[in-house]
Amino acid sequence: MKVHVAVLPSPGMGHIIPFLELAKQLVVRHGIHVSLLNITTEASAAQNQLLHSPTLPPNLKVIDLPPADISALVTEDAGIVTRLCIIVQESLKPLKSVLIELGKPQALIIDLFCTQAFEICNELSIPTYTLFTCSTAFLAFTLYLPTLDREVECEYVDLPEPVQVPGCTPIRIEDLLDQVRNRKIDEYKWVLFHFNRTPLATGIFLNSWEDFEPASLKAIREHPFYKQIATPPVHPVGPLIKEDEPLTELGAKCVAWLDKQPLDSVLFVSLGSGGTLTNAQLTELAWGLELSQQRFILVVRKPTDGSASGSFFNVDGDVNDPKAYLPEGFIERTKGVGLVVPSWAPQVAVLRHPSTGAFLSHCGWNSTLESITYGVPMIAWPLYAEQRMNAAMLVEEVGVAVKPMVGEGKGVVEREEIERMVRMVMEGEEGKAIRGRAKEQEHSASQGLNFGGSSYESLFRVVKEWTTSDQI
Repeated sequence: MKVHVAVLPSPGMGHIIPFLELAKQLVVRHGIHVSLLNITTEASAAQNQLLHSPTLPPNLKVIDLPPADISALVTEDAGIVTRLCIIVQESLKPLKSVLIELGKPQALIIDLFCTQAFEICNELSIPTYTLFTCSTAFLAFTLYLPTLDREVECEYVDLPEPVQVPGCTPIRIEDLLDQVRNRKIDEYKWVLFHFNRTPLATGIFLNSWEDFEPASLKAIREHPFYKQIATPPVHPVGPLIKEDEPLTELGAKCVAWLDKQPLDSVLFVSLGSGGTLTNAQLTELAWGLELSQQRFILVVRKPTDGSASGSFFNVDGDVNDPKAYLPEGFIERTKGVGLVVPSWAPQVAVLRHPSTGAFLSHCGWNSTLESITYGVPMIAWPLYAEQRMNAAMLVEEVGVAVKPMVGEGKGVVEREEIERMVRMVMEGEEGKAIRGRAKEQEHSASQGLNFGGSSYESLFRVVKEWTTSDQI
């Protein structure tokens, strides 16, 4: 009988995509039957479309969990993590009966924000793994945060020195994720609750590979701190990225436009499925692109002066008209040099296109891995969550990105700085150097995933354990 495993992502495309890709690998490459448990509460149109695609492999079944009513539990001004955690908490109430109905799978693989599943699976004797959808460096921080919480009394933003995560590069105070910048808010309490429970997993799958973040990986495996808190075994199985996406009419237009451009000549500007800029920053970005005189594809959505994660729960939501908020005449003046795309572009198709020379990115982990998998250097433009930590690592440790400077006392990156960065990456010597390093990482990523590569073998070893336990 086939081994049967269930996977449980939390909402948001940054979580759904790696879970779906891991599920596909288990089915297609390792012959396992997988049930993906889909949290439907407030699911975006993009999430529903992706998980109900007719092209999913036959042994991958998507099971929709019933929508939960969270109206009495979440206020309008609740932060993104609070909302996400309450959605998960309420959606997991029928989990026990769902797992029993599935015949108790050999394992459940959960997301970082689904740790309520540990008790349920414990009761049913189902081993529970975590798929960690961020960087290995961020996993090290996740495992360290409960200790930091006990040992530090003040707010972390008031610490005089960077946060020294055991065995890893120190994290600058300004790069700490938003949710730990104020310890009194609900967001922090939820993050601490789930981070505290991470070591309860039987094992942790990493969306990374052996050669990409060697120092952080070595620290988690060998540093006495992580041994002392009984960190579960870590299994790097990445990069888990979206391999193919059906091209919409708009997507086909992007690719057709790229087909006409010279090799490595186009800057792709996209700030992720949930990110938005302020009105002032979007204006500066547009002017900077125009002044650079470089070819570009600009994926743009309506600006907001509120949260930078303004469209997290509304991916593929409102259709918008860029002419209403881009500088007057911008689209006409840059016609031929630039292509403006409202809301969404087929990111994988653009990044792997030979005409794409660089990626101005929010540094979400999925986008980071997609860029590296296709050897595309980055201009790092982090917006929220752990993106500032990712950006720092990509610039300072991996050397595949550059980061614009915000002028002192200014709330925005100004057009002259954007023009400078774009020209440097697309034409300058530094751009050539980071492109070279990105190409090296591209080779390393594909080696890891290939049959016999480190990520393939890492996943295969766990599958073997499931197969053996199934036969006992």
